[in-house]
Amino acid sequence: MELRDLRTFVAVARHLSFHRAAAEVFAAQSTVSARIAALEDELGVRLFERLGRRVDLTSAGERLRAFAVKLLDLEDEARAFVAGESEARGSLTVRVPESLCAWRLGGIIRAFRERFPHVALRFTACTQEGLDKDLRQGVTDLAFLMADSVRAGDLVVEALGVEKLVLVAAPGHRLAGFSAVGPQDLQGETLVLSAADCSYRKMFEHLLSEAGVGLAAGVEFSSAAALRGCVLNGLGVSILPELAVRTDVAAGRLAVLPWAWDEGGPLETMVLMLRHKDKWLTPPLVAFMDLVRAHLMSGAEPVRLPVELLPILPEGAPAGGGSGRCC
Repeated sequence: MELRDLRTFVAVARHLSFHRAAAEVFAAQSTVSARIAALEDELGVRLFERLGRRVDLTSAGERLRAFAVKLLDLEDEARAFVAGESEARGSLTVRVPESLCAWRLGGIIRAFRERFPHVALRFTACTQEGLDKDLRQGVTDLAFLMADSVRAGDLVVEALGVEKLVLVAAPGHRLAGFSAVGPQDLQGETLVLSAADCSYRKMFEHLLSEAGVGLAAGVEFSSAAALRGCVLNGLGVSILPELAVRTDVAAGRLAVLPWAWDEGGPLETMVLMLRHKDKWLTPPLVAFMDLVRAHLMSGAEPVRLPVELLPILPEGAPAGGGSGRCC
């Protein structure tokens, strides 16, 4: 098996598209098809099911992907070791919540790029559905979640710190002048929230449900920026990371609703960093994780917890309270 063909195979497996894979590996689509056909002939198995314009991995393709990713990681490691850090190449794929990426990762990404100018970085939405599988197969190298619990399994999980959450609304909202806001004050209120499986949204909805609060039909967005824009225009109340709305609050465009409830603690969530325990730690990946540990939470010392001390959810339960995009 040629490493070139394996790299092409991994690209097709990642995108489930011959066209997008061709763009990634800088080859014609016919060349990509020929490389996959050559791999299938050599291995004597079908790696992809082609149903019209749709492409899916077969069970054999799923098995090969795990080994292909490991082989390509080993190639990148060898190149980095021989050429030296400044010539390291390859790529890192990171799943991260939108607001965490926008407000905390900028300086880290810049510092990483200065140190590893030839390593490509890919950031994708922090979808929890299938995350453990993608980490295991090397589709995702590293992931970040804003959650207080996670299905651990064969993942290495580090708790990096605590992210403060706030309730916000437009300055003219009826609750903006309250000295304290509790669950009952939100009775009948429109909540403007991130997609249904955002972990801290689930936490907040559970809190209101436990308090017996009934809400109006909510409005949800997959984009934190779109969500924030609608709250600015008076649509309703939202819960967001404090860091994500700090500028709007300082400028008077948003008001923080002072949350106060005797039966509940402060509104906050843990920031977790996850990788598979068998992931090959290339120098660029090690450097990126070290930068994150040192700088992500504004210089706070990371709280590193062994996997066995993290809450383990029952099999089938949604990790971190959900299974999709976080904000």
